[in-house]
Amino acid sequence: MGIESKLGNMGVITTTLENVVNWGRTRAMWPMLFGLACCAIEMMSAQASNYDMSRFGMELMRPSPRQSDLMIVAGRVSRKMAPVLRRLYDQMPDPKWVVSMGDCASCGGVFNNYAIVQGVDEVVPVDVYVAGCPPRPEALIHGIMTLHEKVKGESIKEWA
Repeated sequence: MGIESKLGNMGVITTTLENVVNWGRTRAMWPMLFGLACCAIEMMSAQASNYDMSRFGMELMRPSPRQSDLMIVAGRVSRKMAPVLRRLYDQMPDPKWVVSMGDCASCGGVFNNYAIVQGVDEVVPVDVYVAGCPPRPEALIHGIMTLHEKVKGESIKEWA
């Protein structure tokens, strides 16, 4: 009646601490809602029932940085919004990751002027860029899966 009878003759499973921790991190990322423009609509639709990001462990978008470990910057970032973005990033607990969603967040898009930050990587370090204007929900899900592959490859030396 114990676990031995349920598993049958599977033997012993071995892995490393890194693999277990990284597996847990990829299956329980909680994104922070930071939608600034039209890309936010696509980000919200990726959470809806047609695309369902909750199958990746992202049950809901958190409005609070203290309960999030993934920031998805969706849309253009103005110079006035950049300090707020940085403050929210600094309030997130470690480890934390950033996805830049859309052309405006990645490189300023069509807004090549003094008021728009020409790439959110000027303000916070970006892990994954999702291209498009606006990117489809499938592109965001692909970006998140790319981030999962990056997290799975992290080593203990990088954690400190």
